[in-house]
Amino acid sequence: MTELRGKGGALIAEDARIAIDFEGQALSARRGETLAAALSAAGIRELRLTRRGEPRGIFCGMGVCQECLVEIDGRANQRACMTKLERPVAVRCQRHLAAAAAESPAGSSDAVEILAPDILVLGGGAGGLNAATAASRAGAKVLLIDERPEPGGQFYKQPLPIPALAEEAASDPQFAGGRALIAAAQAAGVEMRRGAQLWGAFEPLDLMLFDGAASRLCRPKRLIVAAGAYERALPLPGWTLPGVMTTGAAQTLLRSYRVLAGRRVLLAGNGPLNIQVALELARAGAEVLAVAELAPRPGPWALPALAKMLTATPALALRGWRQLAEMKRRGIALLYGSVLAAVAPGAGGLTAEVKSWPAGDGVQRFEVDAVAMGYGFLPSNEILRALGCAHRFDPARGHLVTERDGKGRTSIPEIYAVGDCAGLGGAPAAEAEGIIAGLTAARSLGFAAAAGQAEAEAAARAALGRHRRFQAGLWDLFRAPRLLSELAAPDTLICRCEELSRAEIEAGLAPGAETIGAVKRQTRCGMGRCQGRYCGPIIAALAAQHRGEPLTEASHWAPRPPIKPIHIGDITN
Repeated sequence: MTELRGKGGALIAEDARIAIDFEGQALSARRGETLAAALSAAGIRELRLTRRGEPRGIFCGMGVCQECLVEIDGRANQRACMTKLERPVAVRCQRHLAAAAAESPAGSSDAVEILAPDILVLGGGAGGLNAATAASRAGAKVLLIDERPEPGGQFYKQPLPIPALAEEAASDPQFAGGRALIAAAQAAGVEMRRGAQLWGAFEPLDLMLFDGAASRLCRPKRLIVAAGAYERALPLPGWTLPGVMTTGAAQTLLRSYRVLAGRRVLLAGNGPLNIQVALELARAGAEVLAVAELAPRPGPWALPALAKMLTATPALALRGWRQLAEMKRRGIALLYGSVLAAVAPGAGGLTAEVKSWPAGDGVQRFEVDAVAMGYGFLPSNEILRALGCAHRFDPARGHLVTERDGKGRTSIPEIYAVGDCAGLGGAPAAEAEGIIAGLTAARSLGFAAAAGQAEAEAAARAALGRHRRFQAGLWDLFRAPRLLSELAAPDTLICRCEELSRAEIEAGLAPGAETIGAVKRQTRCGMGRCQGRYCGPIIAALAAQHRGEPLTEASHWAPRPPIKPIHIGDITN
């Protein structure tokens, strides 16, 4: 038996398997991997059926979309992508609400502890880990909660600790960087609660979280929100089919669990992540047929952007150049000025159509097992907005931006925002912001910087400036049209959860009902499990266009509790 020492010194055996009964089919999984990864490895893509009987599968891979809901041991509405396997389970495809209606979770009246750390950090990614470490080293009592089974976030996601991944984990810079951040937080004395879901955020600073055993009230003196972002996907024919997922979901399956989203894969979207993931899939043995990039092919116009990137962070710029060279060596087509136009069931998989944009001609068809799409990101700012932190709409970036000072402090002095949740800036910038905000929050409580922290803060400020210049050049290079519903046919779903088509949404924008709230009342859009995270920005923009007004924070739906769906029994116990 081959073994690898895992976190906390526990021994993890590579051939120790967990039994899964999926719809009467006997499967097995590696201990510690997610149910989504285990089912994907077994070739199972259809995880639930909608009200109309349409199949859905993994889409976001990070617990946002709620599309991978299954029944586990008779308990409905369990997210396969967030369920870590530690024991044998019986899993059933969820069939709309039948099983959920029959479930009657029993709550408990036992009193539970009120959590009162000096500083609560929400999010265990690059920014959150650095913020927690900095504050704890300065002497503050810090609690970090993260919804995922393991810390690291999207950028520093960690691999399953088994020998098959050990060599790659040792040599991969992102894996190593994540391990270092996690180890630093542990060494600093940060208390971490993994798999904890924050479901309520109430002014002034009352936070309700479910830690897997009970719902607890948390009243920190300071709050640092580092909730990250999620991928922007475009509504187009076939985007709800099993096998169509975000680029991040395909990357999580591969990097964390060594599971290919498919043997033949097409990637489409806007930005460098699609190129990085295409190469990772190809190195792992997938046939990557093409990457459809919405931005135009770089020409002389791109020289200022490239110069900005090279002077800001030369190592990152050169890494991008090497990735493009590897794409060419591997024969992976990079289709500039192109967009994923439609996906349909195909012979043994999916048929994906790619066309040029904006001309819309020259359609190419690809027979694939999976399609990964990523058209940029949207901040996960629901908690910040629920607590009343001021936001503004940034037309250049196409999303709400949290108003902060140079130290990460929001319009509410007790609340800090770090990283992509406040306005997209990338993982390196989030790391620097975390150091600055963590130390500032600790100082505001009367703690003093420990030895070397003042120098680390100064270095973080310098690094933050460089990373922001790099990001500005990067997105100049990848500048592309910001599409909304242009690719959707009249019967294409805009609201995935409530199964509302473009035609139904447009009907809800009738004269006198152009506000986003009125559209919601007319159609139920945004009232499903993802709570408008995917359809909301699109409908807000459409409604503003109908009114002839610019987008503001008021143009968007206000966040409401629960922040994400949760069982009533988990709230009351």
